[in-house]
Amino acid sequence: MASSLSSTTRIGIIGSGGIAKAHARAYKEIEGVEVVAVSDVVEGKAGAFIDELELRGATAFTDHLQALSESRLDGVSVCTPNIAHHRVSVDSLNAGVHVLTEKPMAVTLDQAVEMEQTARRTGKILTIGFQPRYDPNMVMLKDLIQSGVLGRIYYVETGGGRRRGMPGGTFIRTDLAGAGALADIGCYSIDMAMNPLGYPKPLTVSATASNHFGTSPKYHREASSFQVEDFGAALIRLEGDITLNFKISWAMHMDSLGATTFLGTDAGLKVTPAGSGPWSGVWDGGVGSVTMYHDMHDMHVETHIPVKNHSVKIFNEKVKDFVGAIREGRPAPIPGAQIVRNQAIIDGILRSAAAGREVVIDLPEM
Repeated sequence: MASSLSSTTRIGIIGSGGIAKAHARAYKEIEGVEVVAVSDVVEGKAGAFIDELELRGATAFTDHLQALSESRLDGVSVCTPNIAHHRVSVDSLNAGVHVLTEKPMAVTLDQAVEMEQTARRTGKILTIGFQPRYDPNMVMLKDLIQSGVLGRIYYVETGGGRRRGMPGGTFIRTDLAGAGALADIGCYSIDMAMNPLGYPKPLTVSATASNHFGTSPKYHREASSFQVEDFGAALIRLEGDITLNFKISWAMHMDSLGATTFLGTDAGLKVTPAGSGPWSGVWDGGVGSVTMYHDMHDMHVETHIPVKNHSVKIFNEKVKDFVGAIREGRPAPIPGAQIVRNQAIIDGILRSAAAGREVVIDLPEM
């Protein structure tokens, strides 16, 4: 069980890959936080991680259950391959520990539902690592859309692509990742649409997915091991008679898959991503421009909304907010209940693409 909170917040990190290093560095910047446990199933990896990150006083484990039972943790960052997000999060919540799980929330919808149900039953925080929520431009977009200035939203188009940006290793194996581009970067685009809309319930999905580039030795050095999708596209029907047009790609012969657009009965909003080059065009933080289109006195009007400059490291902000929620007894900053609906869409896209037809999304009551 987690200890009662004191002046020191005791944190564990489960999984010790690249993303775990970002978590550890963020925790080290927060006064009164101590990383006291690191767990990784690969023998010796957690110890090497502790040495590299100079986590003095931290203990290395190969079994996350042992880390949870012996370390008196207040919170844990789940940084495992996708396949383990569900089991490790549920075990941590059941141990009385607050949880920050990296994206994607899980591999299947059923797993995500169990995670959220466990958080509700235990009364512990389950927050999901969507750092774009801390980009002030994303906050601005949500405020603008929820202000009602666009009228009733009836259509949203989102998604991004990299001209060259396919990862390897655990990201391309179905048994470890569950999905490819959809889960890795597509989850950001889905959240960019769903969060400003207030998370309407997804009803149906008609989708396609492919991996023409990942399975080609011409484009990927691990082509023979590539098992997931590198491209996906879908039409999603949301409650409130809203259509979501989504597309995502790890690699393509194109510079961009276009802007994100929100169409409303009173105005429309166009948002372009920041950056240029082979890794641009993905909504993982950063906005290039925001333009609102509307009519005034029978004249077409374009309103260019200033993009907000910021110096905050948005990844660190999500870690700080998690710690703050633990200390202050606040709810989860990015609630699992919301991201279950993201997971329902990803799950539906994969099922629809495999079946070659539209599928119904059945979301259980929480």
